[in-house]
Amino acid sequence: ILVVDDSSVTREMLQSYFAEEGYSVSTAETAEAAETLLSEHEFDLVLLDIRLPGKDGLTLTRELRSRSEVGIILVTGKQDEIDRIIGLECGADEYVSKPFNPRKILARGKNLIRRVRLQRSLHKPVEEPVLRTVGTWQLDTARRVLIKSDKSISQLTEGEFQLLSALLENEGVALTRDQLMDRIKNRTWNATDRTIDVLIGRIRRKLAEDALCPALIITVHGVGYLLSPSPQTDMP
Repeated sequence: ILVVDDSSVTREMLQSYFAEEGYSVSTAETAEAAETLLSEHEFDLVLLDIRLPGKDGLTLTRELRSRSEVGIILVTGKQDEIDRIIGLECGADEYVSKPFNPRKILARGKNLIRRVRLQRSLHKPVEEPVLRTVGTWQLDTARRVLIKSDKSISQLTEGEFQLLSALLENEGVALTRDQLMDRIKNRTWNATDRTIDVLIGRIRRKLAEDALCPALIITVHGVGYLLSPSPQTDMP
């Protein structure tokens, strides 16, 4: 976590709040000092005062958002609704006004950190080699096709590819339908939406075209789906 505020009292207060929760916290007094730290380290969350000497917090927010998915909470002493709107338009995720409630800013910070970490895990760049093993198949990430053991090809739709990639990148970890929906559609899932289940069914059928391929996509009841490296039955 990075705290950027020209007030030493605010910096120390926020640093103390999050450090007590086990987070590693760095601080900066100016946007320029913050940029140095940001170039040297990867942060999950930036708590940023709007009114900074030199480059202001809104400008830094806009620049950060253009190149990073880091979580941004703007902190200010003003209650001005216009500042809140401008801050969110610049790319901030949250906005809190001084004096702030410690429990509230901790809760917002923790939620945002979880979202940022999840997004990063689901959007990892595809690593070499281009061919990735899925049971007896190989996933060609460049052509977005499955290659059977006999070298025949099964074409994947964009949704099928994104969903299978998300499961593969998180092999052995159950992903919720909401997480998978965010990956393929960049929107939240609701209980009446069958998109994920339909795509899972299609992928399972394609993998099953190779009789030697075990059942790899496992339904985790009450959670979602996971990709298993070995055949299993559905979890209770």
